[in-house]
Amino acid sequence: MKNFTITGDAITVDDCYAIVESGAQIALSPEAEERIKRCRATIEKLMAENRTIYGVNTGFGKLSNTRIKNDEAESLQQNIVISHACGVGKPLPSNVVRMVMFITMLRFAKGHSGIRLETVNTLIEMLNKGVIPVVPEKGSLGASGDLVPLAHIALVLIGFGEAMYKGEVMSGAEAMKIAGIKPVVLGYKEGLALLNGTQVMNALGIFAIMESFKLFKTANISTALMMEAVKGCMPAFDERIHAIRPHKGQMAVAKEVKSLLDGSGNVGKSENIQNPYSLRCVPQVHGATLDALHYVKSVLETELNSVTDNPLIFPDDEDVLSGGNFHGQPLALALDFLAIAISELANISERRIEQLVNPQLSGLAPFLINNSGLNSGMMIAQYTAASLVSENKIYASPASVDSIPSSANQEDHVSMGSISARKLDGIVENVRNVLAIELMCAAQAIDLSDAVEGLSPMTAKVYKAIRQRVPILEKDRTLYTDINQIAGMIRCGEL
Repeated sequence: MKNFTITGDAITVDDCYAIVESGAQIALSPEAEERIKRCRATIEKLMAENRTIYGVNTGFGKLSNTRIKNDEAESLQQNIVISHACGVGKPLPSNVVRMVMFITMLRFAKGHSGIRLETVNTLIEMLNKGVIPVVPEKGSLGASGDLVPLAHIALVLIGFGEAMYKGEVMSGAEAMKIAGIKPVVLGYKEGLALLNGTQVMNALGIFAIMESFKLFKTANISTALMMEAVKGCMPAFDERIHAIRPHKGQMAVAKEVKSLLDGSGNVGKSENIQNPYSLRCVPQVHGATLDALHYVKSVLETELNSVTDNPLIFPDDEDVLSGGNFHGQPLALALDFLAIAISELANISERRIEQLVNPQLSGLAPFLINNSGLNSGMMIAQYTAASLVSENKIYASPASVDSIPSSANQEDHVSMGSISARKLDGIVENVRNVLAIELMCAAQAIDLSDAVEGLSPMTAKVYKAIRQRVPILEKDRTLYTDINQIAGMIRCGEL
């Protein structure tokens, strides 16, 4: 995608991801421009009438009852940006910041924020020319939106802060100058419009959900490869079982794994009449994760197409309403759910790894290596998987159940949604590596069980792709490079 015009109409999570990842050039439609200008005219009219409006001619948070003189209203907007830019920690990835900026533009195009068209166009110019603010990842409570990280984006817009430009970190002023962009002098309401909103947790959630669908598909593939290796029995995937417990995800997983194994000469050859739960209950476990993924994606998509700053302006009625659309609770709960759902993919995968490396369970050479004792084989790979699964249990602990009041108790319940969003990155990486270990072990087990010739057409492709990068383990070697190779295949979507 080379170009995208923001109209104010709803877009999907998939489109948002594709637009940002492709680096498409962004523009506003005439209709979106008109909505922005009309909303701005409303706020200017109300200011001319000397109306008291929160955050426009009052202080913020606990200071909302402090009236600001009209001739100081513009200074108020710069002050809020400067004072709120107090984030800490490593910078957010540039692609996340780009998505945050893009979501901000989508919101402004709805015409309820009161920001000037020239300010929005400057933000668009920054994105199109590659001036990407440096945004520390920590500091948001997810209540008045992502105030702290959004302030770091607005800093560069006004010529302060730091930015990444053409691969180099420099001052925001320098980046804007080199790119030929004139910094903005904020008008009333604009600082608040730029800082209130849930764009950071929304963007982080979108990246996490896109990766999570890859992990889900990979988990089904690794299950199929595992079934080939142990010559598992197929009744658990029979559609009749799932038709009488018709959860959509469960039915979809059973159908997909069965399809992957279609034409296999290995499955059903074991003497066991039942698979262990880590295989037999894959439709139920992976399926529950799939249902969760669809729910979370729907929440992210609703938020993507929402207006989440405050106060909100309704030009038709000439009303300015102060509400709580910036509160991140809908996202916080959904993203904590996502953390739990994808952690389960690793939990059950690690148990399948144990089924393979344990000779009492697999019937294969101990730890999937000949001449074991002299060789440790895949023994410690299972340790690594167990370590990652345990770490995920900490990450999956919900952030949304916590709340610390702020702003002298004016903001007395916060969502902690940005924490729910940020910890997903660690979970995604851990799940990816656990699945990589399972795929590595399954390929090794297929070789040891002489199952190569009986592979289904689909599992044969997966096995061949793995073996092109990771040779059979004849004797001990460092396995981290093998794990990294397969994890890379998962990350890029090759499998």
